[in-house]
Amino acid sequence: MAKETFKAKAWEDLDFTDDFIFGKVMHNPEICAELLERLLKIKVDHIEYPELQKSIQPYYTTRGVRLDVYVKDSDRVFDIEMQTYKEEAIGKRMRYYQSMVDLDCLMKGERFTELKESYIIFICTEDPLGYGLPVYTFREKCDEDPTVSLNDKSAKVVYNASAYTKTDDKATYNFLQYVCKRKADDDFTERLKAFVGTVKTNEIFRQEYMSMNLHDFDKMREGMRINALENAKAFLAMKILTPEQIAKGTNLPIEQVMELQRQTVAVPAN
Repeated sequence: MAKETFKAKAWEDLDFTDDFIFGKVMHNPEICAELLERLLKIKVDHIEYPELQKSIQPYYTTRGVRLDVYVKDSDRVFDIEMQTYKEEAIGKRMRYYQSMVDLDCLMKGERFTELKESYIIFICTEDPLGYGLPVYTFREKCDEDPTVSLNDKSAKVVYNASAYTKTDDKATYNFLQYVCKRKADDDFTERLKAFVGTVKTNEIFRQEYMSMNLHDFDKMREGMRINALENAKAFLAMKILTPEQIAKGTNLPIEQVMELQRQTVAVPAN
């Protein structure tokens, strides 16, 4: 059994690109709306109060998703994700997120025409696609005639902060520069920086962050314990290792391994 290595990032070291801080900053509807307007070049009439870390799991047996920031205006939905590591299958991940958002938006009995326009947005600190573009925008087009659009009112947009110098759009440049370098060069990024500072001085938020980490650690520890027990049972069934060897390999107490052995012997064969 592996040693417990869970180590949460210190509160003092958190910044805008960390999920917790990013979520709290985007919880401000004015900042959230302005960010969408600056990046997508659209007008957002209002923001229905951001729903952070929204979980969508349609069925017990299916894999759900937890969205960083899930917001709506009158006729559009936006999922905004902050990505600080290179995702190998970002396209498939965005595809799955899109399907979950659509499922969440369309109530039972509603027609497909009632689906809202949707944007799946990934803000990445590294280039996930490797082509060096600052922005990648994907919409459904016809292979045979690219002028023909499927018109499904969905878009997937990836922002690559590491290539911020390659964009000619000043608003996008300033925001991606802030994500990449934490350098604030305009009014919006100055307000982002100030709001991050406000979040970091909030004692309630700090306590919330610490509680979340303790919960994550408890889940990890329980998962490791269950895995160790299953491994021990499998080794006992194979009858090739002594209880002492199994205890050492799984990091379980020898008394617990011996009890598992007694339980295994006590169970009659079918």
